[in-house]
Amino acid sequence: MHRISSGALVGLGLSMLGLSALTLHWQNQWAHSFAQLQASKTLEHRMQESSALLEQHHLSLVKRPGLLEPTSSDKLIHLPEPNSSRPRAALPLLAGFQLRAIPAGY
Repeated sequence: MHRISSGALVGLGLSMLGLSALTLHWQNQWAHSFAQLQASKTLEHRMQESSALLEQHHLSLVKRPGLLEPTSSDKLIHLPEPNSSRPRAALPLLAGFQLRAIPAGY
């Protein structure tokens, strides 16, 4: 009886050590993922600020029409449609789907 209880206690102790190690590993993974999330949020915020500044700059140019070049249909330049290079190989999972070419301008 004494050996069975000692074996059970050793087994429980080892399982607790294993679970503690797994818990520390998962906490470390979570902290790393959270740090990446915070970094991506910061970058997204910077990108939104930059696009807002660019939008304000372009809107300020519209208020000063002398800086903009007047256009007419005579000044339009028509470029030929670009040649499509050879199609890239589709991913193996997408091989069964028919992919259509996207028209230029979309």
